[in-house]
Amino acid sequence: MMATPGYTLFDTTIGACGIAWSERGVVTVRLLAANSGAMRASLLKRCPGASEMPPPPEVQRAIDRIVALLQGEAADLTFVTLDMANVGVFERRLYDTLRAIPPGETVTYGELAARLGEGDARDVGQAMGHNPFPIIVPCHRVVAAGGKTGGFSAPGGVNTKLRMLAIESVHMKGTLFDLGRGAAKR
Repeated sequence: MMATPGYTLFDTTIGACGIAWSERGVVTVRLLAANSGAMRASLLKRCPGASEMPPPPEVQRAIDRIVALLQGEAADLTFVTLDMANVGVFERRLYDTLRAIPPGETVTYGELAARLGEGDARDVGQAMGHNPFPIIVPCHRVVAAGGKTGGFSAPGGVNTKLRMLAIESVHMKGTLFDLGRGAAKR
């Protein structure tokens, strides 16, 4: 069980990030806000009533793994308990499926829809755009068909997505993937 609702900010190689938690698990992860005030406001919007405080051990372990992942280590985040109280059934299934995609690999929006047996590439894209758990639910690993990047709703947009993929040894050349150690699913 996690401590009372809280949040904290932490630094990574891509910039400042934030994480909020409740007694049920991690409520949200936020990337790269314009400033610490904007980051705090974003975290509190997803986790109202939370207080800024040192993270409990489970959350600190998640932070440590996020930092490691963004330094290029193949850090596993599947152990992180997520508070999905405000997440729909389709999104829960999608996020669970996506969490199984390891660092350095990608999957297309259409392939995720096929794995779920429900929805289509657009439905997956919309759900990814509302992902409250970026990095833990690695939406940056979801790409468009034909080697195109697809969108990314975190601050910095597609540039942030490309940077995160490059850290994981997935590189773009024009519109085709040059995959260092992963394989794009086409």
